[in-house]
Amino acid sequence: MLPFFQLYSNLILQTLFSLSLTLVLTFLKIPVFFLQGLHTYIHPDNVAGHHGGSASSSSGVRAAIRRPSDSGSGLDGYQSLSSRTNTELKKKNKSKDKFEFDENNAQIFRLKLDEGHLQTRLFYNDYHNSFVFSFVGISCLLLYKYLGYKQDSGVLANGDLIPIIFGFIGLIKAFSSLAKISFEKSGSKRSEKQFSAIFGVLGFILGIIICSGIGPLVFDFHFDSIEGSWRIFVSILMGFIAGSLYMPAGKNARSFWLGTDQLRCNLSIISCGWFSRLILYANYILTVFTALLWINPFVEILSFVSFSKSEFTRFRLLCLLLSGVLQIVSLRSNLQMFLNEAVLSWYQRLHASKVPDLDFSRAKVFLHNHYLCLAVVQFFAPSVSLLLFLGLSQIDTNSFDKYNLVKEVAVFMAWWIVFIWAVITSATLVFYRRGILT
Repeated sequence: MLPFFQLYSNLILQTLFSLSLTLVLTFLKIPVFFLQGLHTYIHPDNVAGHHGGSASSSSGVRAAIRRPSDSGSGLDGYQSLSSRTNTELKKKNKSKDKFEFDENNAQIFRLKLDEGHLQTRLFYNDYHNSFVFSFVGISCLLLYKYLGYKQDSGVLANGDLIPIIFGFIGLIKAFSSLAKISFEKSGSKRSEKQFSAIFGVLGFILGIIICSGIGPLVFDFHFDSIEGSWRIFVSILMGFIAGSLYMPAGKNARSFWLGTDQLRCNLSIISCGWFSRLILYANYILTVFTALLWINPFVEILSFVSFSKSEFTRFRLLCLLLSGVLQIVSLRSNLQMFLNEAVLSWYQRLHASKVPDLDFSRAKVFLHNHYLCLAVVQFFAPSVSLLLFLGLSQIDTNSFDKYNLVKEVAVFMAWWIVFIWAVITSATLVFYRRGILT
């Protein structure tokens, strides 16, 4: 019995670890805990009729706008985001034929996300499953790296099978969730779906070019060992990733734009604090830098630095790892900016005219609240897919035919995610800066 445990120790440890971690993540509700504490917003139809001051406090709802204490709105103690003074808020004498704007109905309320809120949101199950299987896959790959590789011991004795299985399951869950939300009718604009399709086609064409032998002139990848059918498969996968990442990368650019206060709105409730801004800047800079590490002109520049080939390879893999980790670290900040965008829309509408269009801002707040988990999946899936591809590329095994080919493609796909993310984010930020997007 003891020789059996010694021979299959890696497999037993991997199996027990993956099962126990799955149970812990599920029963302790770690996916919910990961998002708890963020603030979402509601825009009720009639504040005075539905919420009194004590009722709002007892229900956990907090006004993000605070009216003056003598306004008689029943929301004493809350603070207004409006820059108007108490004198400016006094009602003026108007003729009977003019519409009198009721400012009570313009108020927006802030509440903290908890388990009840998250579990009722659309696509929560997709986020939960992606989180659990991706985290288990990444953890099994880390355990494999720690345990080491037993040479000539077979696939079962090595324990290679468990991290490979969970790694691919995590990738399938992440990509299937991205594909599912891409086809959600009201989750995105029609133009965004069209641009996603265009980027998918362009990604496929670029994949054909890279795999055909022209790519090595620009990109530091060599696919000489890949056969024709595999090249088509890799190109299709590249097109799918490029199309799936268009909308998430656009949301990432919008979150960066708002979080770093590029609008100069000077509203503390809209932008991030200094630490979150630092994370957003570091994430963007590292993503762009990592994307350049496989482009030949940049590689030639770095070759003059005292890097040996093996050191440069490790450095590039380390940058991929840090890029994926930073994307996960910045997820909460990005998601909060997605929710705060609804507040910005409300604020702009409120000050756009004397009689603002509250129906639009109310719909905006509702949609951002309703599609909360959709945005979570869009921020979460690319980063964990990057880490899973990177982890699969580090498995040293001869137990599977052509796994060296899988390792080579896995590194390329990890870089491809970073490259597409950097290109779309940078282009979107340029459009924001030029005023083409608002």
